[in-house]
Amino acid sequence: MIWSVLFPSGGDPLETGKKRGPKTDNPKPYRMAVKYDEECKQILEAYCEQENVNKMEAARRGIKKLKGDLNQK
Repeated sequence: MIWSVLFPSGGDPLETGKKRGPKTDNPKPYRMAVKYDEECKQILEAYCEQENVNKMEAARRGIKKLKGDLNQK
C-alpha cells in the first residue's frame, strides 16, 4: 500500500488527526463553491491582479464589505 511508503508509522495523516500545513491565528475551516458569470470572472481576475491577492482572499474582502449593509437591530 502506498501509505506505508509515504507514512511509515502507518495510516493516513487525515485519519490520525494530524493537521497539515502551518499553524495560524486565523483558521479557515469553512469551504465554499461559487458559480459566477463572465462579467464577475473578469472583475474578479482584474481585482486579484491589481491587488495581488488570490480569488479566495478577494471573496473574503467582498464578504466583509457586506457587513455594513446588514440591518442593525
